[in-house]
Amino acid sequence: MVQYKWIVLSNTTMGVLMSSIDSTIVLISMPAIFRGIDLDPMTSFQYLIWILFGYMIVTATLLVTFGRISDMYGRVRLYNLGFAIFAAGSVLVYLTPSTGDLGAVEIISFRMVQAVGAAFLFANSSALITDAFPEKELGRALGINQIASLAGSFIGLVVGGTLATIFWRDVFLVSVPVGVVGAVWSYWKLKEVGVITRGQRLDIWGNVTFAAGLTVILVALTYGLLPFGGSSMGWGDPYVVGGIAAGAALLVAFPFIERRVRYPMFRLSLFRIRTFSTGAFAGLLASSARGGVMIMLSILLQGIWLPLHGVSFSDTPFWAGIYLLPLSAGFITMGPVSGWLSDRYGARGLATLGMLITAGTFIMLAQLPYDFYYPEFAVLIYAQGLGMGMFASPNTASIMDSVPREHRGVAAGMRSTLQNTGMMASISMFFAVMVVALSAGLPQAMSSSLAQAGAPPQVAEYFASISPTQSMFSAFLGYNPVSGMLASLPASISSSMSPQTVATLTGLTWFPTTIAEAFMSSLRDAFYVSAGLSVVAALASSLRGKELSRTGEPRAGRSEPNS
Repeated sequence: MVQYKWIVLSNTTMGVLMSSIDSTIVLISMPAIFRGIDLDPMTSFQYLIWILFGYMIVTATLLVTFGRISDMYGRVRLYNLGFAIFAAGSVLVYLTPSTGDLGAVEIISFRMVQAVGAAFLFANSSALITDAFPEKELGRALGINQIASLAGSFIGLVVGGTLATIFWRDVFLVSVPVGVVGAVWSYWKLKEVGVITRGQRLDIWGNVTFAAGLTVILVALTYGLLPFGGSSMGWGDPYVVGGIAAGAALLVAFPFIERRVRYPMFRLSLFRIRTFSTGAFAGLLASSARGGVMIMLSILLQGIWLPLHGVSFSDTPFWAGIYLLPLSAGFITMGPVSGWLSDRYGARGLATLGMLITAGTFIMLAQLPYDFYYPEFAVLIYAQGLGMGMFASPNTASIMDSVPREHRGVAAGMRSTLQNTGMMASISMFFAVMVVALSAGLPQAMSSSLAQAGAPPQVAEYFASISPTQSMFSAFLGYNPVSGMLASLPASISSSMSPQTVATLTGLTWFPTTIAEAFMSSLRDAFYVSAGLSVVAALASSLRGKELSRTGEPRAGRSEPNS
């Protein structure tokens, strides 16, 4: 008979696999989705932000609440509910009835339904594994579970790239059978073995304050990436400034509220556990360092490197996913090894070394030219995946094994919330740095390139009015941005250009060559910031102290005093 712990691991791994497939399958299929609902990337790029960010915002704001509810009413029951909600949301997205702007709003809304289901799954999967596995096997189990997340990234890229060429709706249908099978299997096989704290009340004020504060500040950050007035970004928008201030005020008020309620949703007392607090802080910094890497490297490949190497803009989304596979491969290679080693020797050394390796790869990536030698690039992102994999499962195992059994649901929610918030902040940071640098350097570069191509001065004036964000998102969505710009020119201007000039501007190399230096300058700045965050994460990880077993005894292989 199969041991119960393996049933738990296989089922929770299915949930993680499903949600990770959905994230990358949407990323790689975005061009087909935009074409399918008839959206112009030059004028509707704000919907791209929300299709990607809306899911993350909802998940981040609900994780702690759902973890707390699961501790009160049962992790298995609400984990089952997560499968069902996710499958229902996938069906809704598949059936999106409208096109144009309304269709985009419907997709965003239905993706948020998926996010509710994902929040139930993420808030409980690591807690269920921790309940089911003995401590000497926990790191390996969590490592396998996290490998599924990266394996899902592989599968999503390949399956999404394939299905997107057939029918864009099919990319959302993939999750449905997995969700249905997972829900039936978990209902049939999983049982409640954790400690349920019944008789408690839900912290209404804490939930509202935390969810509202985090939502408002994350929404404000996303709108800060959009143009406002004459600026290429929206940081001067009063609503953005007010949203960040209001969200920050609510989050500042949150711990004071939690100190005064009988049953707080956010167990601030858990931060008194040194292993939990340092591990959670290290996880926040690590996700802040790496959260925006995948999408920025995708833009580098799609907007610059692949076109320079003869790949058409329409094909760059798929090939960018393929060329980024070494990053995921490194994570998958190291995940189970680091989990097994952490079971024997603890998380501190492995997690610290993992973040130092990650910091080193960021510094080396910053030295690459825009027309880099791919094998060198592949080795660097593979090494970065190794470093991230060396950190992830030991850090998670250390956090989850440090808290009392009855608080594992809320602890898992707190860990995941910090991770998701860090990822959102990272993506916003990368985008902000990129757009600022492009705004400073791109107009002059584009004016000079247009003059060399023989375009009249009026074309340069018009191109200067196009937001760098619009240009880069167009390339990210598999469109040649210049074709869209030229199509919107007044006839009096477009007719003055020779066919040779038009051919030069719409060719594969003109746009990438024009933006390359400005974009690489911004990317290097972001990489250096990520390297610094990784070093601080390594420092936090090294301060976690001596880890105790569940019996309170020191684990084998470590001799440092606990403090």
